[in-house]
Amino acid sequence: MSRPLPQAVLLVDGYNIIGAWPCLKKTRDRAGLEASRGQLIEDLINYSAFQGYETQIVFDAQYQNSCSNQEVITQHLSIHYTDFGQTADTYIEKACASFRPYLKQSHLCRLIVATSDRTQQLMVVGYGAEWMSALQLYYDVEAIAVRARRQHKSRKQSSSRFLANSIDAKARQRLADLRMGLKDV
Repeated sequence: MSRPLPQAVLLVDGYNIIGAWPCLKKTRDRAGLEASRGQLIEDLINYSAFQGYETQIVFDAQYQNSCSNQEVITQHLSIHYTDFGQTADTYIEKACASFRPYLKQSHLCRLIVATSDRTQQLMVVGYGAEWMSALQLYYDVEAIAVRARRQHKSRKQSSSRFLANSIDAKARQRLADLRMGLKDV
């Protein structure tokens, strides 16, 4: 069975977002870049799944002499590390160029790029992508987290340890009647 098309593809300039979100900057300064990357990934796993987005977080090689690689984290989220010397901006521009034919043919509904880099914003919009600022992504991620918590809380089972307390009163009465032999099965 083939996977359904995503609602959108979201390309995220990872280090740009880390530098723009107050909580990620604090984590980076206190615990290091690796910790802030992990926190960003965790936040975007839930956001992407809830939104139905295919999200790609792009990180520069960050002065490491290494080849590009990709890590698939979930069906909705992957991480891309660029080649040494290649910026996340260049990677994102190439990705936008490769998605452009799909946007025109309506195979893909939306392509969104999250960055606060003004030059990058102009470039990706020229390719037909939507631009989202780092702070807008932050607010969206927070709003989705609150909505997901509310949905989870409303579906959460009764805190009682008895199964009977977690079902509705009508079903509980029917079970009691069956147990007492008042009604036939």
